[in-house]
Amino acid sequence: MSRPHSLLLTPPKMVPPLDPGFRPIAAGNRAYQAAVRASAKKLPIAIALERESGSISRYDTEILPPTGESAADTFCYVERLVKFLLWQHGGWRVVVGGPPEIGAYIQTAYSASGPRAFDCRFLGTVYQKKFQVDAVRQEDVPAPRESPVALGGHLEGCRIGFDLGASDYKIAAVMDGQAIYTEEIPWDPKVQPDPDWHYNKINDGLMRAASKMPRVDGIGGSAAGIYINNAVMAASLFRAVPEKLFVEKVRPLFLRMQKQWGVPLEVANDGDVTALAGGMSLQAQRVLGCAMGSSEAAGFLNGDGQITGWLNELAFAPVDYNPDAAVEEWSTDRGVGALYFSQQAVARLAPAAKINLSPAHQAIQLQFVQDLHQKNDARAEMIFETIGMYLGYTIAYYAGMYDCRHLLILGRVTSGKSGDVILDKANEVLKTEFPDTAEAVALHLPDEKMKRVGQAVAAASLPIIRK
Repeated sequence: MSRPHSLLLTPPKMVPPLDPGFRPIAAGNRAYQAAVRASAKKLPIAIALERESGSISRYDTEILPPTGESAADTFCYVERLVKFLLWQHGGWRVVVGGPPEIGAYIQTAYSASGPRAFDCRFLGTVYQKKFQVDAVRQEDVPAPRESPVALGGHLEGCRIGFDLGASDYKIAAVMDGQAIYTEEIPWDPKVQPDPDWHYNKINDGLMRAASKMPRVDGIGGSAAGIYINNAVMAASLFRAVPEKLFVEKVRPLFLRMQKQWGVPLEVANDGDVTALAGGMSLQAQRVLGCAMGSSEAAGFLNGDGQITGWLNELAFAPVDYNPDAAVEEWSTDRGVGALYFSQQAVARLAPAAKINLSPAHQAIQLQFVQDLHQKNDARAEMIFETIGMYLGYTIAYYAGMYDCRHLLILGRVTSGKSGDVILDKANEVLKTEFPDTAEAVALHLPDEKMKRVGQAVAAASLPIIRK
């Protein structure tokens, strides 16, 4: 990867002002894939990922030989591809079909002692199975077996919607599709080790919303993390809770809450609810939603208006090939989405912009920078220009991995002037470097209220109220 002639280190035509070392995956992959198409020695490779209930996603492509001059690029290309696919689709089992050297390399990387030990451990916990990588022949890779599900869009009755972020907890009281009350409640759940604190804090918000309506017919929630049948399988919001208490009290937290309230209650990943909010707002399908809050959350609404059932945890998916890219603290990986599309990105870029931030919560740091931006501070402008360029290059990558026609961005980072700058720069990148993507994918920024509490309102539509 450090070789000067690496195809993957192709520099962007538009260089982010605060990150000249940025090497977008979209640009690197385009150069690598062009070399593959021109090569007489290209080889097929297939990657399959198995998750709950036997669902399988499969990705087929071609690579340069994993030997000679192309070896370093090929090993890096496949490893980063596997990483993206894992956090896009999810899975406890990866099947790599192709050259045996590639399969062996991925087995080593994604092992308990390899550089991707976090992914191995985390996904094994999510799916309650031992994580494994199987190396097979390309023709022995299993066929895809997807299981998309209809989600949300139910507007009748008196509903509560909530959205649990790392810096604030948003609630909405919704009557027949109209939000009659919304509130943003500051909190800091990541440092709270007591599961009862989490339960009581969430329940207090629900009671505040309930007090604004004559009754409660259903409750829908959006939260960072992974939720299967309303069980909390993994979530950074609860990372301070000891493992034993997590299993005993956090995993069934929303099941207990449903029993207490006695109404239908559904909880979904915040990325999926972002996509749902986008589909409802735009009255469209094939929508990729991207929420830039304390981290990056994503979700995808397919051509049938259904949620795919994929993981879509793009906060951990790579976007930058720069071998010196910043390290994400939880996964210990470099160049992943959480550090490019979130409050963390603003805090990371502030020193380069020569903005001194107090050692406050990142939500407060973001507000400080956005206040500077509102006052036309050129340093703050550069931060959001940089994030916009990141986004433009990353949309070009996402568009190749999702069959999307609309991309909706929202979240605190897009509030005020910053959202317009981010969107303008993203569009400029696409028109300059990826005109085909610029024509195929429309970028959208919702109104200010939708940006901040739209997920809570969309979440309220999750449960089906049976009469």
